[in-house]
Amino acid sequence: MENNIRTNIIINKDCFETLKELPDESVNCCVTSPPYYGLRDYGIDNQIGREETPKKYIERLVEIFAELRRVLKNDGTLWLNIGDSYCGTGNKGNCTDPKNPMGRNGQRISLTHNVEGCKHKDLIGIPWRLAFALRSDGWYLRSNIIWHKGNAMPENVKDRPTRSYEHVFLFAKSKKYYYDALSIAEPAADKKRKRKNGFSGLRNCRDIWTINTVPYKGEHYAAFPPLLAQKCILASCPEGGIVIDPFFGSGTTGLAAAENRRDYIGIEIKPEICQLAKERIGGNDIEIVQDI
Repeated sequence: MENNIRTNIIINKDCFETLKELPDESVNCCVTSPPYYGLRDYGIDNQIGREETPKKYIERLVEIFAELRRVLKNDGTLWLNIGDSYCGTGNKGNCTDPKNPMGRNGQRISLTHNVEGCKHKDLIGIPWRLAFALRSDGWYLRSNIIWHKGNAMPENVKDRPTRSYEHVFLFAKSKKYYYDALSIAEPAADKKRKRKNGFSGLRNCRDIWTINTVPYKGEHYAAFPPLLAQKCILASCPEGGIVIDPFFGSGTTGLAAAENRRDYIGIEIKPEICQLAKERIGGNDIEIVQDI
């Protein structure tokens, strides 16, 4: 294997420490979705998303993705799915729900109840804060894809629209990078464009992707759909290449990579979730390891 790194494994370890151990320019692309700020408490030390402030959360992610940038090949890309949070969402002061003392997201009091610069009920703006911070750190911010959820979950709100999309940012390590536009091209409705755009009946992929969420019976609450990961992988990793996900979760990225003849490296800090990912990908040969 390239640079003697092992692939098709799940590494049960802190992602930052693991990335520091990987060789330079050893993977083709990253498809990932880090834990969202203040949304859930997974009950494990050093977890992402439980920082005291959004600023510290973003600073920590910038540090992690800087190490990832070193690990990417020079023509590599990062596809980053990230959601937003509201100031005050989920906060009930010192009260708890007697039916569910830990709250539906594993937390009694939300971290978002007191955010500097935000009023109660303000949208914090995490995705763009993170995107601009990564751009300032050296990444090329190439696209903001809107992941539109056709089957978005209802929300118990009556003073704003229900949220039905999330951001998927495409970042590149270098000015020129690997991108297979044809692999994710869309059917062209306009006959004139079919003849002119060079895609032979297709058009270049648009930046709004309507992809329904997929039910998952495991105990991981934030699995994104395999089709979303697949589009990113096909566009940015050649067949036989290596995809990495430093926030592996239930293994969607690994599942999509394996089904499309790409190798993968998954990093997940919680042992129970590593086992879920192994079972989901469905191979007894998949190793869960603590060392690379």
